Amino acid sequence: MRPVLISADELREALSDNRVRLLDVRWALGDPDGPQHYLDGHIPGAIFVDLETELAAPPSPTRGRHPLPDIGQLEKCARSWGVCTGDTVVVYDATGGMAAARAWWLLRWAGIADVRILDGGLPAWIATGGAPATGAEADPAAGDVELSPNHLPVIDAEAAARWPGALLDARAGERFRGEQEPVDPRAGHIPGAISAPTAENLTAEGRFRTAAELRERFADCDGPVAVYCGSGVTAAHQIAALAVAGIEAALYPGSWSQWSNDPKRAVATGA
Repeated sequence: MRPVLISADELREALSDNRVRLLDVRWALGDPDGPQHYLDGHIPGAIFVDLETELAAPPSPTRGRHPLPDIGQLEKCARSWGVCTGDTVVVYDATGGMAAARAWWLLRWAGIADVRILDGGLPAWIATGGAPATGAEADPAAGDVELSPNHLPVIDAEAAARWPGALLDARAGERFRGEQEPVDPRAGHIPGAISAPTAENLTAEGRFRTAAELRERFADCDGPVAVYCGSGVTAAHQIAALAVAGIEAALYPGSWSQWSNDPKRAVATGA
């Protein structure tokens, strides 16, 4: 498998190469202020990427809250970020990669071979002596990257319903158990799924656990692995963690936001 992560020190060295494109993907559920966070301080040279409008198609009950975008639209966005054929793309946020992993997965799915998540994100950059820039960066020269879909595995609701291996639910445990559901119409989980909260991929400092620790975490995953979450965002973080551990996994993009809107789909609760 290709490398998933890059450290702040490695990034600092890599930025001397003008073939590195740096994307700021700050987004969190319930926080609409990602663009302002970017303006208040970002890694010099980074371009802000809006997860809601650039890394997802419009939401709908039938497709979920963050459907995969049209490949032509994604290519248009990637070119506007200055991404060219052969570039290395580094993505980051300030929340342990929870949002940036969506960009990592989506660009890999679209055929960009070398995409890395900055381990620890903006806090790690600052902690290792990096000074943030403020305000907006100049628009980059248009890129020429050509994208195509399905370079990473994807499943739909039908496949999730009969998944033959480990179907991991990356949401918090209380949402998996059905004790609370702040966003979607029904509480609970897909029958047969296994609770594996994304937050457990990270250390207390917001960095990915080691490959050995992640292999131990996912050691009980039998057969092929697939992952879902609320809307296909933090599930990408789980897939990144699995990749660090050397395990390939498929994404269910519609995730719980699609499944719970379909009254024909069964819902399980409890542990």
